[in-house]
Amino acid sequence: MRTKRYVAALLCALALLSTAALAAAYSRGSTGETVKEIQRRLSKWGYYSGNVDGVYGSATVSAVKLFQKKNGLTPDGVCGKATLAALGISEKSSANADESYYLLARMIAAEARGEPYVGQVAVGAVILNRVRHASFPNTVAGVIYQSGAFTAISDGQFKSVTVTAECRRAASDALSGWDPTGGAVYYYNPAKTTSAWIYSRPVVLTIGKHVFAK
Repeated sequence: MRTKRYVAALLCALALLSTAALAAAYSRGSTGETVKEIQRRLSKWGYYSGNVDGVYGSATVSAVKLFQKKNGLTPDGVCGKATLAALGISEKSSANADESYYLLARMIAAEARGEPYVGQVAVGAVILNRVRHASFPNTVAGVIYQSGAFTAISDGQFKSVTVTAECRRAASDALSGWDPTGGAVYYYNPAKTTSAWIYSRPVVLTIGKHVFAK
C-alpha cells in the first residue's frame, strides 16, 4: 500500500515538473512580451525579418530553428530553457523587457501624443539611444526618471496619460531597432523650449513639432 502511495506521489511530482517545464517553453501559438523579446533578439542578429508583434507564428518558428542550428541546439523551433539561455533571456531579463516596454510606451504617450506615428517612434528611439550613450543612465527606467530630463515627469503627465495602442506599437517598433532620428539623443519643441543650450546641439531632423538633435 505504501509503495502504491509512493508511486502515485512520484507520478504527481513528475507531472508537476513536466507542467513547469512546458510553462517555461515558448512555441507556436505562444504570445506575450517574452515572445517579443525573442523576436527582437533574433531580428537584431539577422535570423528574423517578420513583425515584432509578440505572436509566435511560423516565421518565428523558422527563425528559432535557424538560430538553434547555428548554435548547436536541437532545431525544434521551441524556445525552451537552453534556447532562451542561448538568446540571453531569463525570467529576470524578460521582466526587465516588460518594464522597459511599459515605461517607453507611457513616455511616448506623455511626450509625443498627437505627433505623427514616425515622430512617436522617434521619441522612443531617443530614449533608447540615451540608454546606449555613455553620458546617460544605462537603463530605460534610469533615462526616463533622470532628474530634469523630461517635462512629462516633472509636470505629472507621465502618471496620468492614457497609453494608446498606437503608443504601445511605437514602443515596440523603437525596441525592435527602428530609429527615424539616426542616433539623436535630444528632442525639443521650439514653440515651448527656451533653453539656449539645447539650441546649440546639432540638428538631425524635424518630425511634426519636435526637433531632434545630437
